[in-house]
Amino acid sequence: MAAIDVLIPTYRRPAALAITLAGLASQTCRDFRVIVSDQTDDDEWSLPGELQAVLRLLRAHGHAIDVLRHLPRLGMAEQRQFLLDQAEAPYCLFLDDDLILEPDVVGRLSTAMREQQCGFVGMGLIGLSHLDDERPEEQAVEFWDGRVQPESVLPDSPAWQRHRLHNAANLLHVQNRLNLAPGRQRLYRVAWIGGCVLYDAQKLRAAGGFSFWKELPPQHCGEDVLAQLLVMARYGGCGVLPSGVYHQQLPTTVPDRRVNAPVYFFSHRMSAA
Repeated sequence: MAAIDVLIPTYRRPAALAITLAGLASQTCRDFRVIVSDQTDDDEWSLPGELQAVLRLLRAHGHAIDVLRHLPRLGMAEQRQFLLDQAEAPYCLFLDDDLILEPDVVGRLSTAMREQQCGFVGMGLIGLSHLDDERPEEQAVEFWDGRVQPESVLPDSPAWQRHRLHNAANLLHVQNRLNLAPGRQRLYRVAWIGGCVLYDAQKLRAAGGFSFWKELPPQHCGEDVLAQLLVMARYGGCGVLPSGVYHQQLPTTVPDRRVNAPVYFFSHRMSAA
């Protein structure tokens, strides 16, 4: 059994998915299996040549890989819970389907997780179209100087403002200014991390995983945020700098974002209490 199950939810993005998988194929750490859950409608679904080619490459490198069809679509939280239910490894890496990965990403996340033994570690996404868009007012960073500890972060709390560090290309500007390199990576406090998060699978399940999908309407966003808040409150979580993950900056496949999962979840829990 691999040490890490890489879990990728996807919908109508075969070309972007191929780029993401190519980044996985180039990883220096190879102790992982890949599970893709595709919710593209049957009349649009296919495995184009570029996607088949990178799947063959992953298998040639010794990775087990499963591309699963999972319909009907019941929302992103249910999609992520389905993927978590397939995972067998001690750690699971949730990746979005529109990323570009540097070759050391999986290895550096794995190292941070094994050292900290917390609930999750992740790398924020860098949008390179913002390379010249300096935002010093959004670049505050709070480093962990000791072991990562549990934290309770709620919407609209002061710690919630940490999310601004992950806007645009802020991470790139910060890590360049501080002269951080992969051999000198540092861990920092987060509100949440989107797109590339390695969990301790047992701790994610103990915090409920994404089982809250049953409490959400199918059209929602922020399900990954909510899961991280629940894990972080019990076990702690952190970001890793420098980041080696870049966003392809494609249009969202979840255009209806009126229901934000953490806001919805906590407001309903407080109303019930």
